[in-house]
Order: sequence, then structure tokens, then C-alpha cells
Amino acid sequence: MTAFLEHYNYWIAIFLMMAGFYTVVARGNLVKKIVGLNIFQASVFLLYISMGKVEGGTAPILSGKPEVFSNPLPHVLILTAIVVGVATTALGLSFIVRINESYGTTEEDEIQHMDDEP
Repeated sequence: MTAFLEHYNYWIAIFLMMAGFYTVVARGNLVKKIVGLNIFQASVFLLYISMGKVEGGTAPILSGKPEVFSNPLPHVLILTAIVVGVATTALGLSFIVRINESYGTTEEDEIQHMDDEP
């Protein structure tokens, strides 16, 4: 039980990942799919940041004495991923706006039905 409590942030990341994945797969509304992708993306951010933290680690600034440092690379990668995620979300939402203008709906089934009609 203590191992579960010590790594609660990993369990939260897994829960968010599965909730986001379920939303993407199970929902037909395109806006809900974008929200699911953002939830999934946030879980990946949490997972990477959790892996970058070292117990008792400090910022990697050399002081001359031996110390344990936290790895800054996951944090830098997440900053880049956040920028890419915002751009991807904006692009996806702009596509949804154009789809809504063309078809009058954001439901996948209705769009597919309109495309299948001769």
C-alpha cells in the first residue's frame, strides 16, 4: 500500500491518460475529441515531469561540492510540448469551425451520413 501512495502522481497520470483516450475513442463530437486529446496530453506532461524529479535533488547548478541533481531535460521538453499542444489544439478547433460551417454539425456520424448520400 505504501508503494501505491508513494507513486500517486503516476496513478493520476495513468487515470488521466485512460480518461482522455476513452473520450477520443468513445465520443462522436469533434470538440469533445479535442478536449480528450488535451486531457491525454496533460497526462503525458505530468508523467514526464514526475520522471524528471529526483528525491532530494537540487537544480543543476554547479557549486563545487558533490550533490544530487534533478534532470532538467524533461521540463525543457514539456515546455516545447506545451507550445506544440496549443498550436495543435488551435489548428484542430479551426478545422472544427470550418467543418461546422460546411456541414452544420460537429457530430462524426452525421458528417459521415452526409458524405455517403449521393
